[in-house]
Amino acid sequence: MPMQINMPRVLDFLTGLLNTPSPTGYHQEVNAYLYRLLQSLNFPGLILKETTKGALLVTLEGQQSTSPRTVVAHVDTLGAMVREVKSNGRLLLTQIGGYAWNAVEGENVTIYCIRNGRRYRGSIQTVNPSIHTSKEMRKGKREDERMEVRIDARTKSKEETLALGIDVGDFVFFDPRVEITDTGFIKSRHLDDKAGVAAMYGALLALREADLQPRQRTHFFFSNYEEVGHGASAGIPPETTELLVIDMAASTTGEHQNSDEFSVGICAKDSTGPYDLEMRRKLIQLCEEHNIPYKVDTYPHYGSDGSAFLRAGGNVRVGLIGPGVDASHAYERTHRDSLEATIQLLLQYLLS
Repeated sequence: MPMQINMPRVLDFLTGLLNTPSPTGYHQEVNAYLYRLLQSLNFPGLILKETTKGALLVTLEGQQSTSPRTVVAHVDTLGAMVREVKSNGRLLLTQIGGYAWNAVEGENVTIYCIRNGRRYRGSIQTVNPSIHTSKEMRKGKREDERMEVRIDARTKSKEETLALGIDVGDFVFFDPRVEITDTGFIKSRHLDDKAGVAAMYGALLALREADLQPRQRTHFFFSNYEEVGHGASAGIPPETTELLVIDMAASTTGEHQNSDEFSVGICAKDSTGPYDLEMRRKLIQLCEEHNIPYKVDTYPHYGSDGSAFLRAGGNVRVGLIGPGVDASHAYERTHRDSLEATIQLLLQYLLS
């Protein structure tokens, strides 16, 4: 029988998480949010700590400790950093993570000044944004040096912008624009991988409400450098025998993709190679035994925390599951059914 999942609390958690900025390299706020919500579950003996690199590690004792497991999802997201304060007072950016500039063109942003903590609003646009003044508005390339941030402050020069406290190296947060529709769709930036983090929270919440323990001692690792390729390359507890990654089932509308927004995706292979076959068989079996909708898929332009861990020499079995996310690394969308299916599969894995 499927376990009871408190989806209203999961969606409240996800909304708060999505509205907490966490581009790679800036994890202080999101870690504080996670720490507070995880502590509030009041699990007996739950251990929370932060690794040297800033990842959050949660340990939950199981019925046994013969084959400890780790479940990982990443809290870091796409974003940007100030590369240059331009002579016109606007900002040239450098990307954090990989995305197309047209995916964020016109987006509102927050500029976070690391020296004094001030925050300013702004928006990303091309250097020729007006149809009334330039033919380049339509045909100009969307590339680094043709994009800029227009700051919502009175500044028309480099000196005036610097006087605001904005300088090279400051973070730029993209507005997530979270919306949950009455038809069950969840739309937002950064569902990669905050939907995966919400699945981990949902599973922990369900275990706590049912007063259950996982079968094996389990570590929950909230990675913070996945988008730049080295998230779980360090910090995974050495006693781990199996690593289950929760990340988006990507590019659901892409040609040749099998994933959808209403089931849990099970990744067979990504750009770094196949995931563990025995784990994949086990995950499929759990779905079929518990009537969990699932899709098996491959992702040709994709890597995960599991990939980073294996590259770093990890000698464990690695599997990957996640909710189906449409328009990955743009304005993303999934459905609550997919999130719930992911939580159900994670729960059955933890109890198996």
